Amino acid sequence: MEKKLKFGIPKGSLEKATIELFEKAGWTIDVHHRNYFPEVDDCELEMVICRPQEMSKYVELGILDAGITGKDWILENNSKVVVVEELIYSKVSKKPARWVLAVKEGSGIERLEDLAGKKISTELVQFTKRFFEERGIPVEVSYSWGATEAKVVQGLCDAIVEVTETGTTIRAHGLKIIYELLITYPQLIANEKAWEDPWKRKKIQQIAVLLKGALNSHKKVGLKMNVPASNLEKIIAILPSITSPTIAQLYNKDWYAIEVIVSEKEVRDLVPKLLELGAEGIIEYSLNKVI
Repeated sequence: MEKKLKFGIPKGSLEKATIELFEKAGWTIDVHHRNYFPEVDDCELEMVICRPQEMSKYVELGILDAGITGKDWILENNSKVVVVEELIYSKVSKKPARWVLAVKEGSGIERLEDLAGKKISTELVQFTKRFFEERGIPVEVSYSWGATEAKVVQGLCDAIVEVTETGTTIRAHGLKIIYELLITYPQLIANEKAWEDPWKRKKIQQIAVLLKGALNSHKKVGLKMNVPASNLEKIIAILPSITSPTIAQLYNKDWYAIEVIVSEKEVRDLVPKLLELGAEGIIEYSLNKVI
């Protein structure tokens, strides 16, 4: 019987970014309209799209062998899973998201303690309850089905706990952030029994390594060039690199070939300096993975 790994892709805001990350890592995923079982060009993988809020439950129960979901939902569900890798990316950037506590401007609420006896609305109910219980602050936490920011404005609650990347939407509703509860980012998680299975563990680790490599290559490029031996040390001195640059002597022993990985932004300042030091044949190329 052909072995397969059931892997969960988060539906919603992270779906597109996750599929693009897989493609950069080497897998092509074909998502059909309203189909929760996308095709993937790997006979050892079976992909399932499901809500990130439920992902850790499915992985814990073994319905899925592994999947990607936010650290926030793992904590919310108090799921017992193996965290294989932290993958820091989001729907609009490569930065983690934040769950923050926000109140209406001019409300007089400035500290956590000011919320004693107040109402808080959030999608992250269990985590928020535990957060305030651990600090001995009595609050009433209710579930929000959406449009959470508007609930404070309408007077339906005194504060909200909401996820944000930039805080722009929160501020646009006349709210201010008074506390950061949690920094969250996607995590590749595995079912405990699946992790104990040698074949599944190896497959999950393969996915983790390649996804991490794809993330590591973000906004990095490779540079190749030929440099005169007379200026080799000067050129090496100005080259930023993950490790030391790769150097090989050319057939013409007065010249060397250098290859290096640098930040995309560094190239604009670096290339003119390299040219001044006699570098020739400078080639910049994009990267899919840095492992």
